[in-house]
Amino acid sequence: MAGMKTLVLASSNPGKLREFEALLAPLGMEVIPQAKLGVAEAEEPHASFVENALAKARHASRITRLPALADDSGLCVHALGGEPGVHSARFAGEPMDRGAQDARNNAKLVQLLEGKDDRRAHYYCVIVFMRHGEDPEPVIAEGSWAGEITPEPRGDNGFGYDPHFFLRDFGKTAAELGPEQKNLISHRGKALRRLLAKLNAGV
Repeated sequence: MAGMKTLVLASSNPGKLREFEALLAPLGMEVIPQAKLGVAEAEEPHASFVENALAKARHASRITRLPALADDSGLCVHALGGEPGVHSARFAGEPMDRGAQDARNNAKLVQLLEGKDDRRAHYYCVIVFMRHGEDPEPVIAEGSWAGEITPEPRGDNGFGYDPHFFLRDFGKTAAELGPEQKNLISHRGKALRRLLAKLNAGV
């Protein structure tokens, strides 16, 4: 990533912005959310995480003429056949206020899992880096994070499904982890480190 000091982040999610800033700031990278540059969110009509991430990165880079970073991520629950998956942000309907939307999504998740013994789940993340809007060789990396869904929310950190995403090895939910600890082990942290390794290797 030598020579690239400013990136546009193809997201308006404040939780994602905090995580990307924490991971990239030590490398001297400035991450600008697309909304600050007047870029509306891209459509995400695709059935796979990687297609949605590519669409978001391409959209932001074309409009801003800056290198763009985009991720598409979500929660995949075994007992629900992988749902909510790419529909994680809109699981309980079209988004409204971010906090209210998270609460609605979590309530639906808990309700659907009521009485089910298999509560295994994993977070999955694909990150795409585009040097420019017509980049024919976008750099793509992925990461996953295994856990299980707990009926009762715990913790005030994180966002999305974190209060219900229980990590047996830690005895905590993702929302009970500090930001630094979460970034070390999360799906997004893993994917971004793999992406940076590819870029540093000249991929």
